[in-house]
Amino acid sequence: MSPHLRAACISSMILVSSPAPAQEELLGLPAAEDAPPARGEVERVIEVDADAADDAAIRRRLEGIFGSIDGLAGIAVGVEAGVVTLSGEVGSQELDARASRLAGQVEGVVEVEDRVGVTRDLGRRIGPAVERLSEAGRDVLASLPVLLAALAIMAGFVLLARLVVARLRVLWRSLTPNTFLSHLLSQAVQAAVILAGAFLALLLLDATWIMGGLLGAAGVLGLALGFALRDTVENLIASILLSLRRPFGPNDHVVIEGHEGRVSRLTSRATVLLTLDGNHVRIPNATVFKGITVNYSENPSRRFSFDLGVAADADLTLAQKLAMEELEAMPGVLDEPPPLAVYTAVGDSDIRLRVTGWLDQNAHDFFKIRSEAIRLVVGRLSDAGVDLPEPTLRLREGPPARPRAEAPAAEGSGSGREAPVIDIDRDRTLDGKVAQDRREKGDLLDADAPRD
Repeated sequence: MSPHLRAACISSMILVSSPAPAQEELLGLPAAEDAPPARGEVERVIEVDADAADDAAIRRRLEGIFGSIDGLAGIAVGVEAGVVTLSGEVGSQELDARASRLAGQVEGVVEVEDRVGVTRDLGRRIGPAVERLSEAGRDVLASLPVLLAALAIMAGFVLLARLVVARLRVLWRSLTPNTFLSHLLSQAVQAAVILAGAFLALLLLDATWIMGGLLGAAGVLGLALGFALRDTVENLIASILLSLRRPFGPNDHVVIEGHEGRVSRLTSRATVLLTLDGNHVRIPNATVFKGITVNYSENPSRRFSFDLGVAADADLTLAQKLAMEELEAMPGVLDEPPPLAVYTAVGDSDIRLRVTGWLDQNAHDFFKIRSEAIRLVVGRLSDAGVDLPEPTLRLREGPPARPRAEAPAAEGSGSGREAPVIDIDRDRTLDGKVAQDRREKGDLLDADAPRD
């Protein structure tokens, strides 16, 4: 047998016959006792040569520790072979856990048997509670000057914030001419001043961590509220944009998404209209901002129109001429642009004549002017013998009607007629209601702000 083969056989026999620790040492592997303890386990080294003297030393040490701590003096300590047995009664679970923890920290202790119970004696349980309350009261009294200083700082900054808002109103209005935006700016500055005071107060109390927690909670809460109150936030942003762009002003006559009325107020959530019937309509600002708005007050000049049916066999040219002459002579109808009368359609029993004219809304009422124009034009055409047939057939019995030429002239008809007795001035009824509503309630519209 070769020398190399003989050496290999001898090594194999040594490994087989050697115990496990020796094999691990020969192979260079760590022994089982060198392995790290499992997670959650406390690594302890149990001495082999511990004796009764060590147990007595452990007991004396624990008795001395417990005797110096209020509430633990009544615990009995027994030690045998490094195993500590605790028995007796304490006033609370906290004291029990504290005794067990202290016993485990003494050198030479292998295990702690906790047989300590919480006493049911009312007197023993009230004592520690009263002591803790007394200690907390002493701490509060000791910290009272600091607390008073912090409250004084906070009160001072709150007062400063109010003074800043009150005294610097001219500055806010100079920075932004819009009333709503200047109010928001002043409120933001006020909030910043108050937050600065709160930070200084917490810094004095050594509790700045509270500010960090509050800011984090405010961020999360703001995100949640942003999703929950999405429509409200959208209306608020729309109110800011409306107050900036101002597509309408106070008391403007508008039509917004089919709702017609006078603009009464603009709030942070809705635009309030006073309808022509005197009712309030609240339209969300988001709808107003994204919707279609017709503003009749933007341009003082407004056109009115109405249709008449003229008989097919009548003098159509004469009907047009008379209608325009009547409107030209009518008070309240503007000369420029001039009145107009045109035929628009041929019906079954008549030809449709559309009469239009313009008026100044600042001086006259649209509905009154239109009503008076219809009355005067129809009367003028009837006096001139222009037939205005009805779309129905009527059968009548009786004496024939007298000729139209013999009919008495209508009062105020003809080119030389007197001024109408019907009032055509602008109706100011809603103006007073809108002004009263704006005085009694808040409004974000500024009559002096630039228009969009």
